Amino acid sequence: MWNSFLPELTKKYRVITIDQLGHGETGCLGYIHTMEDMADAVHAVLQELRIRKVILVGHSMGGYVSLAFAELYPDMVKGIVLQNSTSRPDNDEKKKNRERAIKTLKKEHTNYVRLSISNLFSEENRDKFKEEIEALRTEALKTPVQGIIAALEGMKVRKDREVILHFAPYPILLVLGRKDLSLVYENHADQVEGTNVKLVTYPDGHMSHIEDRDDYLQQLLEFIKQC
Repeated sequence: MWNSFLPELTKKYRVITIDQLGHGETGCLGYIHTMEDMADAVHAVLQELRIRKVILVGHSMGGYVSLAFAELYPDMVKGIVLQNSTSRPDNDEKKKNRERAIKTLKKEHTNYVRLSISNLFSEENRDKFKEEIEALRTEALKTPVQGIIAALEGMKVRKDREVILHFAPYPILLVLGRKDLSLVYENHADQVEGTNVKLVTYPDGHMSHIEDRDDYLQQLLEFIKQC
């Protein structure tokens, strides 16, 4: 998902893009992959590469993993970008939605993935980014059903980490979309109140790295300079 950003980011920085547990070329470890499991997987990669300090950039679930990593390995973090993500746990409604998604996945994997990808974009952007949506569907359909289920189960039980936004000794950037169907803007924008977290708001959906690519890339480059 970060391929279009790499030419710019790699001009000055070392960039490591990781296939998370159950995604891409990384297999599943079990029925559930907690955010802590995924954070440990990131840590294992960094240890293998002998990297001591990182700026974490996480989209959606990647943001949850970044916060879990920050809790487990605070001395390794130089900065965090939470893109279309949140420090807050699932509410009861969201948990029920994930349970319904898991049931649907087990019966109608292809239809679920195809519909889910479209819903990540704001309604008016679905025609504009038709090619990108189709490419995303093709990639997402390569993800095994168990990989998606394990991630949904892990996100469902993740803990509240809003305290990190208040006390982290490093910079944090939060990126939200006003028309994000996955994370209702009004339910998450106020988590930065009383913190030093920078909030960037876009008028679109859950896919800021596509829907608002150019501006977001600049925001990302500026943020990295500060860390």
